Amino acid sequence: QVQLVESGGGLVQAGGSLTLSCVVSGRIFSMNRMGWYRQAPGKQRELVAGISSGGSTNYADSVKGRFTISRDNAKKTVYLQMKSLKPEDTAVYYCNGDLRIGSLSSLWEYWGQGTQVTVSS
Repeated sequence: QVQLVESGGGLVQAGGSLTLSCVVSGRIFSMNRMGWYRQAPGKQRELVAGISSGGSTNYADSVKGRFTISRDNAKKTVYLQMKSLKPEDTAVYYCNGDLRIGSLSSLWEYWGQGTQVTVSS
């Protein structure tokens, strides 16, 4: 069974750093577009950062210059390096991606279970 498994969340003071990891468990043919989303209490889920299969990245304006998304296809892992964290970054962070299970299969969208990031002031 294919799953996205996040780790690396936690409690950090404002100005601190955290790095989230998302590992694809199970056998797949390829990872395509991957991304990180977040959802704060009472708010809609929003895209934080995305990375294409070719390595092109895009970021929400609120995190540009502070967050960096990267991927290691050999390890089937996507990272989100977060620096200069602010209390407004507090949210559950979700990994999301389009995976191809077999060489001839379609792309399927997967979500991780989420990891809590709390930034104290």
